[in-house]
Amino acid sequence: MRQIPVDTSAATVMVAKTPQPKVRDRRTGEIATDAETGTKLMTVDVMFAANDEVEILSVTVPETGISGDLTMGTPAALTGLVARPWENEFNGQKRHGIAFRAVAVTLLATTGTGSKAA
Repeated sequence: MRQIPVDTSAATVMVAKTPQPKVRDRRTGEIATDAETGTKLMTVDVMFAANDEVEILSVTVPETGISGDLTMGTPAALTGLVARPWENEFNGQKRHGIAFRAVAVTLLATTGTGSKAA
């Protein structure tokens, strides 16, 4: 599947929602795991501000890639962020979007001058 690297060097990133386990199957409550490592996957919603635009992104990250106390409003860095287009069909309706995945989401030390993503 095609992955597009996302440049975060000029972006400001803040945690919008604390990390939550990524649910693979809502009916059973099964938690998603990485296909290669078996590591539990988490979802972190972040405010991503760049080029005078702000979006809330839901980023999937391995549980081992979360560091620091990622509470709402804390500056964070996204390491290895990639965007992956997806498309599926359910009950005859086509859906599509972009999924975001990162190697790590880490807390940035606050400096009082604004924080940038790594």
